[in-house]
Amino acid sequence: MSKQKLILVGNGMAGMRTVEELLKRAPNRYDITVFGAEPHTNYNRILLSPVLTGEKRLQDIVIHDEAWYAERDITLHKGRPIAAIDRHKRRVRTADGLELGYDRLLLATGSLPFILPVPGKDLDGVIGFRDIGDVNRMLEACAQYSHAVVIGGGLLGLEAANGLRQRGMKVTVVHLLDTLMERQLDKPASDLLKAALEKSGLEFKLEAQTEALLGEEGRVKAVRFKDGAEIPADLVVMAVGIRPNVELAKAAGLHCERGILVDDGLKTFDPHIYAVGECVQHRGQLFGLVAPLFEQAKICAEHLAGSSAAAYESSATSTKLKVTGIDVFSAGEFQGGADTEELVFQDRGRGVYKKLVLRDNRIQGAVLYGDTADGAWYFQLMREGTDIAAIREQVLFGQAQVDAAGAAPVNRAAALPDGAEVCGCNGVCKKTIVDAIVGHKLSSLDEVRAQTKASASCGSCTGLVEQILQHTLGEAYAAGGAKKSLCKCTEHSHEEIRAAIRERNLKSIPELMRALAWKTPDGCHSCRPALNYYLLCAWPEDYRDDPQSRFVNERKHANIQKDGTYSVIPRIWGGVTSAQELRAIADVAEKFQVPCVKITGGQRIDLLGVPGEQLPDIWAELNQHGLVSGHAYGKALRTVKTCVGQEWCRFGTQDSTRMGIELEQMTWGSWTPHKFKMAVSGCPRNCAEATIKDFGVVAVESGWELHVGGNGGIKVRATDLLCKVGTAEEVKEYCGAFMQLYREEARYLERTAPWIERVGLDFVKRHIVEDAAGRKALYARFLQSQAPAQVDPWAELSKQREQFAPLHKLG
Repeated sequence: MSKQKLILVGNGMAGMRTVEELLKRAPNRYDITVFGAEPHTNYNRILLSPVLTGEKRLQDIVIHDEAWYAERDITLHKGRPIAAIDRHKRRVRTADGLELGYDRLLLATGSLPFILPVPGKDLDGVIGFRDIGDVNRMLEACAQYSHAVVIGGGLLGLEAANGLRQRGMKVTVVHLLDTLMERQLDKPASDLLKAALEKSGLEFKLEAQTEALLGEEGRVKAVRFKDGAEIPADLVVMAVGIRPNVELAKAAGLHCERGILVDDGLKTFDPHIYAVGECVQHRGQLFGLVAPLFEQAKICAEHLAGSSAAAYESSATSTKLKVTGIDVFSAGEFQGGADTEELVFQDRGRGVYKKLVLRDNRIQGAVLYGDTADGAWYFQLMREGTDIAAIREQVLFGQAQVDAAGAAPVNRAAALPDGAEVCGCNGVCKKTIVDAIVGHKLSSLDEVRAQTKASASCGSCTGLVEQILQHTLGEAYAAGGAKKSLCKCTEHSHEEIRAAIRERNLKSIPELMRALAWKTPDGCHSCRPALNYYLLCAWPEDYRDDPQSRFVNERKHANIQKDGTYSVIPRIWGGVTSAQELRAIADVAEKFQVPCVKITGGQRIDLLGVPGEQLPDIWAELNQHGLVSGHAYGKALRTVKTCVGQEWCRFGTQDSTRMGIELEQMTWGSWTPHKFKMAVSGCPRNCAEATIKDFGVVAVESGWELHVGGNGGIKVRATDLLCKVGTAEEVKEYCGAFMQLYREEARYLERTAPWIERVGLDFVKRHIVEDAAGRKALYARFLQSQAPAQVDPWAELSKQREQFAPLHKLG
């Protein structure tokens, strides 16, 4: 039996999910051809915002790569839109003249951004925010211009605004109403969101109606409002809504109103043509959320596979989102009305707001801001129409409180019903996840994502999916590497904390602990040093270092020894010293009767056995001769070891000594997640041992080899070759960029060797070697952070002798 021909018009998420579901049910029924207007394979549009911010690349959000289509014998035409449908002949024609016949046609043409019909809408620099092309246009604008205006205060507008802000633009969000995200939030929750976003640097102009976009030489330059006010704008992003893309269907004579009309089987009035996604209208309703689109895909696939029993029924949906790092959840009639009552909890200090709307003791709607952990539970109670009279006093405080009051289990994953929806983006319920874990022996979040799609889109359900994994596998999951929190004081991981610092503009440890609901009032010995470092890294010019949140060696600016004395190691630039410096060190050793003077492996001199009260006097003496702290005690740049190089060695190919000195002068004083060591060798004989350093430089005839991620400690690790460069200036740029990437991405107390093993060398190369603009930005941030960092602590602390004096004994 020959296969029927199925043509899919639209290579997006809804259409391709339908193909996926069809292949599960009837893998050999159709020869499938896919036409897409964009020159890409199918990608996840929900993740466009992380691409804009730089957290992800297009490759990272691809759902189906070229190989996926080829392995399933699907013919893909990228960048080839369909221009016309001949329903009578059952043929389609592309814009470039290709014609193909079909037995079944599936329309998934999606939606188009609504562009305000105001003067100036056609100027350069006025765009929507719907696809990767729009993101690329925004990135181009970020590189050239300063002022952006985002028209529309919904989710998409705020995500665009946040991404542009993170890219360095000054951003104003313009919204017609007085409430941001009015489709998902009520006024109090919106006000909390607005305050948080303003703190991060966004500006807002609410209840503002755009009258015109003003241009100069064909490009937008300003936005004018009905009240006559104007604001500058080099880029205007329209995020005021979408409209179903029905032009092709209309031209083919299909019945359309606002969308393409479909029945309960997602079939148009033409029995050979189906439609799914944002382009359709079903029983008067349009769709924009992913969950109902994927439900449509299942029903449509059933019908394409030959079943006529399945029927699509629109059901209540919930929205769980992460808006610029802040969790938001809403469902049902969250605004309430005359015949409803509201239960409200608000803690402005923690940034938490919860509201449940009740009618006859049944939940009709919910809004959660800042803490959305119970969203799925509230939604389940709402869908099932549960009478909550018996738990009314506790319900607002979450399922754990209700369970505790009734002596029931407090594990949220265990208490969740099998049919409870866990991933709204992909319509995945708890039972689907559990069955996949058990049936396919899954043991990690990535495996669950690959098998079920749960947590694979916006990621807001990740925590719940991990809880289900942990509950299903028990100790086996913990052994397999669940998300690691920073310490017992918090549930948040290193990455979540760093993201919160940036996105919420948090600039002190107490503020951070309040915002992330720390379990202990003052933290502990594990989290306080990490938080201090993360804040210092994020805000080098604004954050005031907290010495009490550092380890003892860093507080004392000297290494404590086993007998309670200290070692003092001045910085020797590139391992090169002079008779004057050596004489100064010798004089200090004699004057203060230092018991041991030793040459270190890092080409420096160590004064050992110094009592704590003598430290300021020794530092002052060394400072008088131009010697500064070597930071041998810190999570910082330690040494830059060199060989004699071209100037003296007959094998030397480059001036490694000068290169090492310049690198050390550029990088000294920089705080890093862990100690950081460098070396520069003048030839491949590698006398400076550059290939077991965090950053190693090896001279060759044509320039320099750059190596990263080495370690000469307990577990020796040779470096990975990063790349080759030609000039000393390039060495410094790559070095600064690598150090900044390590500073911004590694976890506190993670050396470069395990960091690179965790993230992969490709990650480092992508940011340092392949992305020239990104590398230069990292280098610029490193140099900017060095300005306040390159202050000799010995010079400052030698004036504060009182804190080093021993305590007097009483009695």
